Amino acid sequence: MVNYIWVSLFIIGLVFAAINGTMDQVNEAIFQGAKEAVTICIGLISVLTFWLGLMKIAEKSGLLSGLSKLMRPIATRLFPDIPKDHPAMGYILSNMSANMFGLGNAATPMGIKAMEELKSLNGGKEEASRSMITLLAINTASITLIPTTVISIRIQYGSVSPTEIVGTTILATAISTIGAILVDRFFYYRRMRKRA
Repeated sequence: MVNYIWVSLFIIGLVFAAINGTMDQVNEAIFQGAKEAVTICIGLISVLTFWLGLMKIAEKSGLLSGLSKLMRPIATRLFPDIPKDHPAMGYILSNMSANMFGLGNAATPMGIKAMEELKSLNGGKEEASRSMITLLAINTASITLIPTTVISIRIQYGSVSPTEIVGTTILATAISTIGAILVDRFFYYRRMRKRA
């Protein structure tokens, strides 16, 4: 569905530009946008490589496992239907840790693996389980301590103080995560009441 929307927007834009005679401006914008995309990607690659390297060091040094142990009591309360030693819990904790450090690209594979494990726990049903919905809500809101991607974009565009957003990012993502958990629990308990 989203593909149809994007294609429709693209075609409408081209038709509108052709009617108004601004096709040269559209061509210029396309090439300028492509140039900026490449520049941003190169900048992001360097920053993500740096942070992924730090994450690897943190993993080897035991910092990530320590963080996972610290987060395990919270995770077991958020995901009560998952057995403690199930692989899904490990993937969920890794996903949450990566998201906390602003490494959404690194967190995505772990989130997908967690969803696969949760689907197997759900008996392969097409309907999402409570844990699957909770993981999606938390992963989308995701408390972030270091917004690495945003910092790297701010560096690319010459920000005087690219890290000044850290405090507001922590506050905003903490509020969004708490909100996601509250909404998730509200709808879960509401659904349970309807079934009873």
